[in-house]
Amino acid sequence: PDYPSDRHNNNGDSVFTVRKNLRVSQYSLPFSSLTSSFVLSSRRSSSSRRFPEPSWTCHLLEKAGIVNKTKLVDHGRKMRKNWTQSWTVLHGGILTFHKDPKFAPAGNTNKSSQIVPEYTVDLKGASLQWAAKDKSSKKFVLELKTRQGCEYLIQYDTESIISDWYKVIQQAIQQLTPHQLVHEDEDNSDREDKMRGSTRSNSGADSEQNRIRSKLRRFLQRRPTLQSVKEKGYIQDNVFGCHLDVLCHRENSTIPKFVEKCIKTVERRGLDVDGIYRVSGNLAVIQRLRHKADHEEHLDLEDGQWEEIHVITGALKLFLRELPEPLFPFCCFDKFIATIQLSDYSQRVSYTKDLVRSLPLPNYDTMKLLFKHLRRVINHKDSNRMSVQSVAIVFGPTLLRPQIESANMTVHMVFQSQIVELMLNQYNEIFAET
Repeated sequence: PDYPSDRHNNNGDSVFTVRKNLRVSQYSLPFSSLTSSFVLSSRRSSSSRRFPEPSWTCHLLEKAGIVNKTKLVDHGRKMRKNWTQSWTVLHGGILTFHKDPKFAPAGNTNKSSQIVPEYTVDLKGASLQWAAKDKSSKKFVLELKTRQGCEYLIQYDTESIISDWYKVIQQAIQQLTPHQLVHEDEDNSDREDKMRGSTRSNSGADSEQNRIRSKLRRFLQRRPTLQSVKEKGYIQDNVFGCHLDVLCHRENSTIPKFVEKCIKTVERRGLDVDGIYRVSGNLAVIQRLRHKADHEEHLDLEDGQWEEIHVITGALKLFLRELPEPLFPFCCFDKFIATIQLSDYSQRVSYTKDLVRSLPLPNYDTMKLLFKHLRRVINHKDSNRMSVQSVAIVFGPTLLRPQIESANMTVHMVFQSQIVELMLNQYNEIFAET
């Protein structure tokens, strides 16, 4: 893409070039805290062109470049992953993600070449680490968490480039750690007290108030982050919207307890109900059940308020839809789609079996229990009118979905249903014990 990339010479100076054949392109690098800007020009030869020193004397630019980013949590509220490319600037302890100029509205040349800020991240008190595999199937992913309860994933396909980002962001965080800030405030507070004592005498009440203010300020600066409180168990994550492996680990099982309870309830009193899983339940009651599941460890689905079986089935489908990564993981989506398009039926079954066997244990065990249950539903099709095709149409898009929606969404929906239908028909072969 037509973006400036930064390099450093032996003196540590930043040199910016635009990589796009030999044509000249110009961008104004946006800085919210600076009134000056400098122009980035493309290189006309194989060597990068050196730019003159800027006239301003504010904080120097620490790093700028292109990365892929997505926001996972916004002030404690989980968000759906949406990877986008971003021109990213680290300056003065502030990390700023800018929108990709190619997505700017069409207009005159000057407007379309401007880079618009999208997110601004204060690195004070933040934490940075290499993301675990359950966070993303991409390689070379950084996980950034802020004191405000926001979480970001930062990724680039070249290891050396993302490693450089890791180093400079980590250094910026270390320079702004609360521990250092507390000592600075303590030194400033002591210095102020000495200056006040040398110029005028304070009353006992004023001195006590200053001491309390100082203690309160230090206490607030040492307060833990939202993530650290969650890790210590003081705040428990919800059941709905939680990653499957995280939820199973928390419950010390390979199948979520909520899924098991819903299935047992449906098999006890819902197999013969007309349109089971196809008919929608009362949305308000489903949301009430969701709230109960998130906040009560011992949920009783035999309570009279959950008498309508379509509320139970609606809540189970909602749970599966809200998994941050579906039961069929994103990394396997294209493989399942390719498998269902094979012309040889026996190969389809064999390859599907291999793919299912390769899934993580929580995904495999939950999938096995769910499909076994759905086969029982189908066995009562004479009374509930839910055939294999009907069940597959309902659960296909719920269990499989691509990480990024594409123009082939309609075609994918057909394949999603066909995959579920194949697994229902060949359940004994695909989930056979070896």
